[in-house]
Amino acid sequence: MEQLSTLVENQYHTPGLYENILKQLGEQGVDLENVHRKHIAAVDEFHVRGAEVSRELAIEIGLNDLLVLDVGCGIGGPSRMLAADYDCQVTGIDLSHEFVRTATALSELVGLQDKTEFIQASALNLPFESGYFDVVWTQHVQMNISDKLMFYSEINRVLSDKGKLIYYDIFQKNGEDVNYPVPWANDASVSFLATIADMNQILQELGLKNVLSTDQTSRGAGFLVGLFEKLKKNGPPKIGLNVLMGSSTKEKLINILKGLNEEKIVLQSGIYEKQPSGNMSHRQREIEGSSLSHNAVHMDGRIMQIDDPFYNGQSQS
Repeated sequence: MEQLSTLVENQYHTPGLYENILKQLGEQGVDLENVHRKHIAAVDEFHVRGAEVSRELAIEIGLNDLLVLDVGCGIGGPSRMLAADYDCQVTGIDLSHEFVRTATALSELVGLQDKTEFIQASALNLPFESGYFDVVWTQHVQMNISDKLMFYSEINRVLSDKGKLIYYDIFQKNGEDVNYPVPWANDASVSFLATIADMNQILQELGLKNVLSTDQTSRGAGFLVGLFEKLKKNGPPKIGLNVLMGSSTKEKLINILKGLNEEKIVLQSGIYEKQPSGNMSHRQREIEGSSLSHNAVHMDGRIMQIDDPFYNGQSQS
């Protein structure tokens, strides 16, 4: 039986992704020696509403010159936006080797290699020192993660005191499953939708304070309706999310819109703030302590888990 991490990585595996993007850019007449972020904007933000919602989230928190971790970075669009527009130093992690390879190459292509770094790693075992980041940013990631407590515990661990978690995610609403395929799952084997209440309970137990919550459902549905109208009028774009999702792109997006309209799923963004460690309860300390690994090597403020099978060339469940 395949381990879960392998199934998730396979879900997003697109061989030769960077080379395909270059090909599409060339076919549009873009000078490959002079590529800018605007040229790849249609493909490098793999979530509902794309770059528009990422800019809204960045404005809400007032980011500027901070250390940011992008958990589930995909091919790095939000990371590059935060680096270029807000002078942040951004590290992105993703389970997909192909996404990390492509993100790294795209950052070099647009001249942001000194402000961004991308690492293949598991969100359940972040290879960084505790308290290292000012901000953790995550969009449309937790749907593929069954162990929500470990996911949010690791985020909490690497955040500095008063650091911010910024999220934008898809949540289950009424207990009914979505129709497959969807962008994050071809079938139920890699889909682990939770409710907003589930997330809030975990984050509150970890001692994070809710600062802002925004229902993004209607705007997300409106975006998808507009997208389908454009597709009907103009056909599929030469470079867009179809580069990531292939021939099933339309079906996956239709199923998201159907899930939103049938109130099976909702979209929400928000901000949580980590409280100073001195204010943590005994229970909160127990939860945070359980996420720390004992065998580690410190490297430039980071922790590489040498006893973790993920870093020994094996996938972890």
